[in-house]
Amino acid sequence: MDYWYLILVIPALLIAAVAQIRVKSVFARYSRVPVRCGMSGAEASRFIQRQNGINVPIRAVSGSMTDFYDPKSNSISLSDTVRDQTSVAAVGVAAHETGHALQYANDYFPVRLRMGMVPVTNFASSISPVLMVLGLMLSLPTLAYIGIALFSMAVLFQLVTLPVEFNASARAVRALEQSGSLSDEELRGVRRVLSAAAMTYVAAMLVSLMNLLRLIAIVAGNGNRRRR
Repeated sequence: MDYWYLILVIPALLIAAVAQIRVKSVFARYSRVPVRCGMSGAEASRFIQRQNGINVPIRAVSGSMTDFYDPKSNSISLSDTVRDQTSVAAVGVAAHETGHALQYANDYFPVRLRMGMVPVTNFASSISPVLMVLGLMLSLPTLAYIGIALFSMAVLFQLVTLPVEFNASARAVRALEQSGSLSDEELRGVRRVLSAAAMTYVAAMLVSLMNLLRLIAIVAGNGNRRRR
């Protein structure tokens, strides 16, 4: 029985599940609240871009809450529930993704750091389980700890992701405030949608951290048993 999984990881997974349920609930709630100015998600993105002197193409992506900014193609993909919808949720999500575009345009350091970490994190995440298993099987704790050190890159990546996401939301809210297009009540709705979305990233970081602590406990415990 992996008791560390029960003690550390499962509670974190439950928190992550609650965060996912909450963001879907908040998004659904504010998807039913239209903005009085009649601005769609795509129009909100174009407006913020014009105000900040950038021109990033907007592409369609199917699904709901599948919106993202792609730094490789420098494009914003908006989903069916955001692109042409005139709700508080749609405008908030579109503004958030445009916030990511502004981060790259302004050379925001955390987003550049996160982008540079992607290949290293992918490599480390793929090889770390192999090293940890081999280290435990062959009684080579040093090899197992190297695997743990590589796995910690995933935790660091999640940690760097947090300021990137919070900053994109802050840029989105600030741009919408400056536009004067939304009422104070609508801006509160935007903040609630983006805050709920941000909590999913906090929960993901917590899951990674608890997995890291679990692996450290397993390797340390295995070493202690062998010394007895």
